[in-house]
Amino acid sequence: MITLPALPYAYDALEPCVSRRTLTLHHKKHHAAYVDKTNELIDGTALADADLETIIRQTYGDEDQTKLFNQAAQAWSHAFYWQSLSPDGGGKPHAAFDSVLADSFGGFDVLREALVESAVGHFGSGWAWVTLEGGALKVRDTHDAVPPFCEGDAVPLLCIDVWEHAYYLDYQNVRPDYVKAVIDELLNWEFAAANLRAGGR
Repeated sequence: MITLPALPYAYDALEPCVSRRTLTLHHKKHHAAYVDKTNELIDGTALADADLETIIRQTYGDEDQTKLFNQAAQAWSHAFYWQSLSPDGGGKPHAAFDSVLADSFGGFDVLREALVESAVGHFGSGWAWVTLEGGALKVRDTHDAVPPFCEGDAVPLLCIDVWEHAYYLDYQNVRPDYVKAVIDELLNWEFAAANLRAGGR
């Protein structure tokens, strides 16, 4: 059975960038619904005891399993998103990024600009990611529920949720303000550094 992970901080810990109301609804309603639906769809199947990543990998691209893939992928990405944020986050990346950041982007300002462009420019619902691919940092966006590890050798390091439910109560239709607030005040570079090390850098 898949369980809803607790947030790694209080519901009001990300204010004023993300309000308590938004975070509570996002976690207790949206994320919980993805978890519940995933459990409903795997009940009694060969995937009943599988973890989310296994479910995602085994259902990706299977038209008969689209519903399960979408629910499981959203459950996984939301859990990753909560870890990608921190009340003590924002600012420049952890020192572990110095070498790979210089090689991949030439500096943090270029990466930040690329991440803003990816998150703001994504059409419709989806996610913006910082990934490790082929030993280099990449910025990419994915549509709807797709996590980046479904597409090649991408190792997710951080993500920003750009579905409207992530920001509409706080920012209405001004997605750029939400994206910049997350990057500048909340991104958890300690979490990203741990993922970077796990990816072999």
